Amino acid sequence: MTGDGLVNLLHGQGLTMTSGCRRVAGLALAAWLAGLIPAAAQDPKGQPPAAAQEQKPRPAAQPKAPVAAPAAPAEEVFSYHAEGRRDPFLTLVRRGLEGRTGGKRPEGVAGLAVAEITLKGVLASKGAYFAMVQGPDLRTYVVHPNDRLLDGTVKAITPDAVVIVQDVNDPLSLTKQREVRKTLRVAEEVK
Repeated sequence: MTGDGLVNLLHGQGLTMTSGCRRVAGLALAAWLAGLIPAAAQDPKGQPPAAAQEQKPRPAAQPKAPVAAPAAPAEEVFSYHAEGRRDPFLTLVRRGLEGRTGGKRPEGVAGLAVAEITLKGVLASKGAYFAMVQGPDLRTYVVHPNDRLLDGTVKAITPDAVVIVQDVNDPLSLTKQREVRKTLRVAEEVK
């Protein structure tokens, strides 16, 4: 029986179908044709269908073999090749100081950054000056001209200041070095 035949059968019984009912009836008819719904015991004329008269025993349903689940895709291993670029997975915090030394600072004056030191005193010996600076650990260090700091070099020591050439770690800066002057006394306020 086709979908139109089912509509005609229902119309002959005095029933009408809406579009929603037609869809349901069409799905039921498709399920019946696929064998999912058993056939009615009688056709519309009241006679048993031929299939109902000759019922043959069905063979026992054989268990279906379990369907293998699709294999999970292989896990990708990601590796980053810098090729001269900054590694985006490294932290940017304190990048200028640890980046040069591999993370651990050297001991002594070589481990002090220019921004971290304060000048505590200047001494003269045999016509040359040397300075006493205090680090972030509150220890006092003695520096001489040409001593290397973490991010600079002591250029000169005067009676009241230390002049340091600091390496600039800014890719947008046109200058790669700048002079920093650490003075012994802070300029007095103007009255």
